[in-house]
Amino acid sequence: MPNLIIPGKTIGIIGGGQLGRMMALAARQMGFKVGILYPKENCPAAQVADWQIVAKCNDEEALLDFALKCDVITYEFENVDASKIEALNKTVAVPQGSELLSIAQDRLLEKAYLEMSNINLAPYATILTIEDIEVAASSIGFPCVLKTIRDEYEEKGQVFLYEEADIPKCETLLKSGTCVLEAWIPFERELSIVISRNAAGDTSVFPTTEIIHRQNLLKETIAPARVSDEVSEEVERISRTIAEGLNLVGTLGIELTLTTSGALYVSELVSRPHSSANYSIEACSTSQFETHIRAICGWPLPDISLISNSVSVTILAEQMEGAELQIQLKPNWHFHYYGKSEARKGRVMGHITILTEDSEKTIETVNDTGIWI
Repeated sequence: MPNLIIPGKTIGIIGGGQLGRMMALAARQMGFKVGILYPKENCPAAQVADWQIVAKCNDEEALLDFALKCDVITYEFENVDASKIEALNKTVAVPQGSELLSIAQDRLLEKAYLEMSNINLAPYATILTIEDIEVAASSIGFPCVLKTIRDEYEEKGQVFLYEEADIPKCETLLKSGTCVLEAWIPFERELSIVISRNAAGDTSVFPTTEIIHRQNLLKETIAPARVSDEVSEEVERISRTIAEGLNLVGTLGIELTLTTSGALYVSELVSRPHSSANYSIEACSTSQFETHIRAICGWPLPDISLISNSVSVTILAEQMEGAELQIQLKPNWHFHYYGKSEARKGRVMGHITILTEDSEKTIETVNDTGIWI
């Protein structure tokens, strides 16, 4: 049996953002102490934790000090050196390990793993030079998109190509190193699913959700997704296949696209709780943050039921004023603010979850505010 981490013990979270904050809140509710490793003081996660080590997340000395203060360690973002996580595992339990982290950090490794697991992917090619793009584009076709193998979470980490004349635009991106050229497959909907799994193989699978992005940022999540039962069942099958193949311990987010012909393509793996399942705090029998803490602490995992359909929207810095007005107008909306001190354009500051019996009507209500157009 895996080691059981009991209430009163200390969970260390590497990373200080909003996902770490919501992990920490779940852990505190379950009776754990929480420590944070992050270079910025008073970060969102540290505000609700017991203590913080202020240091870079890849600082070996700080990581060792952190490990000695914790009973189990998790991470809330992918920008952690996988080899350092592997080394940390010799001092303290890091149940997520480093394999999934390595795969999720590198688009080529991710695609190779998914192909080995017979998971459907958009056609792609490894790119080192402009000449590689010319050769690959002739078979992949246009439109296509060139991406860095490390996820930048910004548009500057990718270039869209609509025709051969766009190829020279890729020169700057190629200076960052190896890239991936992917076919751009028109889709009907973007989907997401989150699964938690413990070392004993118990799983908690959350409903398939529909996600809507704007400028590469998650704008809206609709739970459950407006798709057929067959599509939802296939998305769940894919999530279980990937989780079991990786011996997942912790939580995994999977983003997919659905075409008009009903084909599903996996587009991304995320080796931690995923923003698309923030709705689970109110709308599910157990939140993704609690199942994650349960999984890394060796607790059994619950079956997940959807208590209510929901629509969630992200609050960006430029939407703060409009969202704050809604506090006075929408008593049934659930407002979450992340405690970020700097509100710069495009920065995620919080989210709102709306429980509903009529998702379409709620989407209209959200659009009518004029904030999330």
